Amino acid sequence: MKRILGGKAFTATIAAFVILSLVFVVVQCVPFIAEDFTNNMMSVMLCGEYSVDSGEWQSIDPEQSIKDHFHKITVRGKLDETAVAFEILAVSSKNVWFTLKTADGEYEIYNRRFAPDIPEENFFPEDKMLNTPGYQVFQIGTDQFPEKVLNGEQELILEVEYPYNLATRSFSECFSVTYSRYDGLYNQLFFKSLPSVLIFVLVCFFGLFFFPVSGFVLGKINYKYLCFGLLCFFWGLYMITQSLSNFLNLWITDEVMCLFAVKIISYLFVTSIFLYLKSNLQRPPTRAIANCAIVVFFLTVVAAAVLQLTSTVDLTASEPNMFIGIAVCSVIMIALLITEIRGNRNALVFLISWTPLILTLGLDILDQYIHLPGSHFFNYGLAITMAYQIVRLIFDLRSQYKEAIRYQQMQKELYEAKVSVMVSQIQPHFMYNALSSIAMMCTLNPETAQEATITFADYLRGNMDSLKQTAPVAFETELEHLKKYLYIENLRFADLLNVEYDIQATDFKLPLLSIQPLVENAVKHGVGMAEDGGTVKISTRETENAYEVIVEDDGVGFDVIEKKNDGRSHVGMENTKKRLHDMCGGEVIITSVIGKGTTAKVILPKEGQPDENTVR
Repeated sequence: MKRILGGKAFTATIAAFVILSLVFVVVQCVPFIAEDFTNNMMSVMLCGEYSVDSGEWQSIDPEQSIKDHFHKITVRGKLDETAVAFEILAVSSKNVWFTLKTADGEYEIYNRRFAPDIPEENFFPEDKMLNTPGYQVFQIGTDQFPEKVLNGEQELILEVEYPYNLATRSFSECFSVTYSRYDGLYNQLFFKSLPSVLIFVLVCFFGLFFFPVSGFVLGKINYKYLCFGLLCFFWGLYMITQSLSNFLNLWITDEVMCLFAVKIISYLFVTSIFLYLKSNLQRPPTRAIANCAIVVFFLTVVAAAVLQLTSTVDLTASEPNMFIGIAVCSVIMIALLITEIRGNRNALVFLISWTPLILTLGLDILDQYIHLPGSHFFNYGLAITMAYQIVRLIFDLRSQYKEAIRYQQMQKELYEAKVSVMVSQIQPHFMYNALSSIAMMCTLNPETAQEATITFADYLRGNMDSLKQTAPVAFETELEHLKKYLYIENLRFADLLNVEYDIQATDFKLPLLSIQPLVENAVKHGVGMAEDGGTVKISTRETENAYEVIVEDDGVGFDVIEKKNDGRSHVGMENTKKRLHDMCGGEVIITSVIGKGTTAKVILPKEGQPDENTVR
């Protein structure tokens, strides 16, 4: 069953990557199709000049976005002549106030802070955060512009203000304009953002189902796979909100709630990263420290969300505190991973794999203060890191799948070995001799024959039970089984076999049928080989650190140093030694003197005794 499911899981992985690749190709091709529908001006709609924070005036390059960092930017100029050819002008703004008016002040086309046609007291309800711009989408038909503006005779002034005392943002990230012949924002959404959204929807489902289900297929709940599945889900959700951030106000009418949704998902994504990092820690102390750090960070996120929802402090204003929390938690997680690197090559490789994410995050933070070429470094580093993690875990999953198959094979071989041990323990000669003895008793002493038959049946049942018993059993159970075996052997040897018991300790456990091979050897190869027979003695005693079981016979003995080449298999004895060692930490010591007999001593350390709760 696991083989079938495992094969399906691997096939599903390949199929998922094929689908992602096809969607990626579509994403690359769609912008060329979109050119007939939209003209995206990811800057301003004016041709002229601009000033950043009351600085010097700079010329606007219509081919380039304005990427200056700012708190207030003023743009003056005439409407781009391209705008006249389109019907709709759409503006997406993030965390900024803006106004658009004629240079002479006669006509105010749009005021972002207060809508021109709605009284100020009604525009912002009492529960709204007056100082939070949020994310807004504004659309206006070009026919609403004054004729002088459309003809290029009237100069316009655009003022954009970033109201936070925080690290400033790139202008092109906060403010964008789209011209179109139809509904420009929806066209842009369909042709530019929707393909990437579809990719990350697949990533979300990939995270929710593939890795957690893969752990179940392997027969256990794998915490690492669950955490990575959660990470993939929030990574997909994070990228979806980033792709749709320019359009959220089309569906979420409250601009502040648009901001809330984007920020909270970002912080939950960061939390999922910390959880995944923690899942790769092995030692209990480091995991405990990581748990504390993650809980503190998550409570910080909850506190920030509560402050936003209660209109106390919005999430953008609380970003510095959140960044500090992220930095502190990141340092703690990295330090904990470093402590586990010693002698662990996999831990070192795992830590190095996060280097692209850490470096690009540092570049994005630096970009807030020093203008760097390019933008969104973090997304590139994140993509590289996540791609590596996905490949790494798929290979790990494949390895575990092979290990599960190998384990199944070992279980099968173990079962076959148990059957082999049972067969070797019920030797044909023993069964033949036992049945022959019982047959003779049927004539000479029917009552004894009946008792012998019942005892022999119980003995066979005990051997069959050994196939199901995997845990050690009480010594009394083993002793009862031995007595049945020796009772049957007594029928065969009669007065040639004497059995003595010296049981001083019984409060211990050992593998089922682990003493019987020693007794069999004492009867068959010790006493049974002597002309006058002999005595087999079974003793137990307790020492300070161990329990001992001693099987002695006064038979012919043998040379324990010289390996016997008698044609007999010694697999049963080797199996007994291994079971005693693996299950109880015990050992078998055999001493023998030719002509005097053999002693087999089983030593069971007390510290190797199983707990009461694990033994039946």
